[in-house]
Amino acid sequence: MCGRLALGLAMLVAVLLGGPAQAETLTIDRQLCHAQSGVSAPDASLAALDFSCTGTPAGYHAASLWLRIDPARFPIVRGDLALLVHQSRFDRLAVAFTYADGGVRWQAVRQGDYGSHWRAGGQILFEAPERGVPLTGVTMRFDRLASLGLLHARLIPKTDAVVQSTGMAVAVGAALTLLLVSAIYSLSLAVAVRRQYLAWQAGWSAVMLLWGAVWSQAHLGLFPGLAGTVSAQLGTFLACLAIAIATASAVLAVAPELVSRRLRAAALLLGGFLGLAGVPLALIRSESLTLWGDMLALVILADLIAVALYLGLAWRRGSVEARDFLAAWCLPMAVLAFVHIVDVDDGLWGGGSKIMVLLAATWQALWLSASATRRLALLRVERDRARAAEAFAQQLAARDPLTGLLNRRGFIESVTPLLDRAHADDLAAALLVVDIDRFKSINDVHGHDIGDAVLCEVARRIERWEGPMCTVARLGGEEFGLLSVGMEGLVLARFAESVRRGIAACDHSAVIGEGTVTASIGVAEVRPASDFQKLYRLADEALYDAKRAGRDCVVVQRYFTDAAGEAQGSEAAALSS
Repeated sequence: MCGRLALGLAMLVAVLLGGPAQAETLTIDRQLCHAQSGVSAPDASLAALDFSCTGTPAGYHAASLWLRIDPARFPIVRGDLALLVHQSRFDRLAVAFTYADGGVRWQAVRQGDYGSHWRAGGQILFEAPERGVPLTGVTMRFDRLASLGLLHARLIPKTDAVVQSTGMAVAVGAALTLLLVSAIYSLSLAVAVRRQYLAWQAGWSAVMLLWGAVWSQAHLGLFPGLAGTVSAQLGTFLACLAIAIATASAVLAVAPELVSRRLRAAALLLGGFLGLAGVPLALIRSESLTLWGDMLALVILADLIAVALYLGLAWRRGSVEARDFLAAWCLPMAVLAFVHIVDVDDGLWGGGSKIMVLLAATWQALWLSASATRRLALLRVERDRARAAEAFAQQLAARDPLTGLLNRRGFIESVTPLLDRAHADDLAAALLVVDIDRFKSINDVHGHDIGDAVLCEVARRIERWEGPMCTVARLGGEEFGLLSVGMEGLVLARFAESVRRGIAACDHSAVIGEGTVTASIGVAEVRPASDFQKLYRLADEALYDAKRAGRDCVVVQRYFTDAAGEAQGSEAAALSS
């Protein structure tokens, strides 16, 4: 899946890089001439301005900066021309299209009101009006522009502008949708499994979602009043906050004992500094904004190096989380490092470094979500295996290892629900205690291994009576137990007699030769059903009566109580072979 995602992102970047060849990027001292005036000067003063085509303007952040373009210098049909300006920090932007007959057509946007000029990808579109005379000039007027270094503008054919704007909207929409899904999914995982790093990951995806919406201007569809400087400032703050949260997410996902505390603290401090630096950087509206941005870029590179070292060392020491984060971070880290070293802001259909960061962040969010899902699936498999092993161990603890029947502990656990059911339905409960006659002599004459074989054969015969209303077990030594509910009186006596005869009919000739192994059975019948200990005491008394009666017989001890729990009578009956 991640391979297909990488291929899809690579194809998207290739499409964006393959923009129309006729698009022209505008730069000061090459294609743009500049002039300045007071903010209060009317737009009509354009004709009286003295433009300079050399040098770099200064002091414009408190004035109006005029930038003039000569369309004749570009291989674009002048009647099919559009101007794309990247959103920046200014109070007002007015664009004048000047024609050969002296006519001037103005289009303007201002902070809080971009009208229909805003486009996805953080750009503002101005299209030259259709006229029958040639276009001779395009002039941009910026009131209180924060920094010329952040200004990016392009001339492009109108049809290509539509294609690029549509493609950028699709790319941004897909990225924001995936970030939203990742944020919701990571948050649900964090709540379900109570993992801190998943909550940080969800927070990072949410911040990147907000940043992407603000940078691309997608939020203007809902909040048009945020157009301009406010969005640019908010985008700067969110970008710094996203790096801080991403750093915390990666560092806190790794066990602290795997990496030195100094490196861990250094990475967290760098991330925290970046998050805090976003506040003053967002508020700066001076020519020094570009310089501060370059200085912050160095801190970002240092943070990336610290996080990469931290995750790399943790991976070498066996951290699965570090491996997953490195795999997820490799592309975003490479993109961040690349865009801070190479200026790509004029490429990728005007999206520049921002669209690259957004797509890389989408990759990271999807990879981390997939990694978390895979790890949780493995944990679930391990949990299921552990539960199965625990259940098997409990089953072994409740089973007699020789005969495979329930042992005394398992028998008590098994009969408790039956006794509760019999008591609730006012049914009789009966416990049969079966003791093999003269078993010690079998061990003494034939050996304990032969005695074990006899026990197993008897257990196989007794196991036949196991059912929904009857539970069987080996209570210890040569003693077995059967508990049934719903049988009483003559029916119970006949059942006990059939058990005795079944045991006597077992064929032991292969181990002890000729001879019969018999058993004495004590039966306790109680109505209403009582607890196991009482049943066992009564059945044990009946078993001793059977032994004293000559063995190989059944003695039934019946005990009845009224509804108030008072004894109404008891009786004993003996059935002999």
